[in-house]
Amino acid sequence: MSRSMITGNAAAAWGARLAQADYVPAFPITPQTEIIETLARWIDSGDMPARMTTLESEHSMITAAGAASTTGVRVFTATSSQGLLYGMEMLYTVAGWRAPLVLVNVSRALSSPITLEPDHNDIMAARDCGALQIHCATCQEVLDSTLIAYRLGESSDVRLPVIVNLDGFYLSYTREPVDIPEAAAAAAYVGAFDPGTLRFRASQPTSQAVAVLSGSLYSYFRYETQLAAQGATEVYNNVAGEFAERFGRAHLDVVAYRMDDADYAFVMMGSFATKAQAAVDRLRTSGHKVGLLRPRLFRPFPADTFRRLLSGVRGAAIIDQNLSIGSGGVLH
Repeated sequence: MSRSMITGNAAAAWGARLAQADYVPAFPITPQTEIIETLARWIDSGDMPARMTTLESEHSMITAAGAASTTGVRVFTATSSQGLLYGMEMLYTVAGWRAPLVLVNVSRALSSPITLEPDHNDIMAARDCGALQIHCATCQEVLDSTLIAYRLGESSDVRLPVIVNLDGFYLSYTREPVDIPEAAAAAAYVGAFDPGTLRFRASQPTSQAVAVLSGSLYSYFRYETQLAAQGATEVYNNVAGEFAERFGRAHLDVVAYRMDDADYAFVMMGSFATKAQAAVDRLRTSGHKVGLLRPRLFRPFPADTFRRLLSGVRGAAIIDQNLSIGSGGVLH
């Protein structure tokens, strides 16, 4: 294992490389572009034996990602902001195909107006598509979560795409010390992709999740996806636990900071939660029993964990980094 000062984008690229992704369909968009540039250099130099294809849009990119996954190859892709929305139709479709892949989203606010701040409305818009979501607060979490995401999505009990989210600019371009696992150790953890019954071959044409003619059959397949997503909580805890055993870094579904005797709690997601952690320390110094809960797993939503961790507090302040117009914060 080596330690390097790298950006969140570079950490995502390392995650894809260490997971031995076979295929990278891509379309550049700020602030995601550095991920694609890094992977392109490695592929061109022969350091990463994968194939990259630049598509004409994020819609085509996600279509290609899902189609490639159904042939039994391991797929990685990335996008941001308006790009995620442009491909949103295919996120629903790929989840319906039960095609596992990892998509890194580098959160950036949606227009209009336009800002480069990492508003979470892009990733929150994808919360109901069927893709699972892991949210990161540090560059180390980005790399680790990408590896965990492959184990999670490719599990035979799940078979769903996984989105790993990091905050644009604040994390994507920030350099932090990151422990990069040895390639052999990462490969042993992630393992080979076993597509099982998912595999499609042109020589053996099949029809899979193409058309459903009645409402009852449609509901059946949608509910099957719901059951897989709900069961992903247990799978996540198992694969994250194995990751901790192998690499010494624990990534719980909800990170609890100074919550043992807390009367009040902040609830935040993403890199801005590190600011809340500093605020908790200041409040503790002033004699206030305050803690912080930071959900890493957002889909499936870890409701049982939240109930357990909030059962003894008098109140919680949920600080959203998004706004559902006409309703309020999505996390709240």
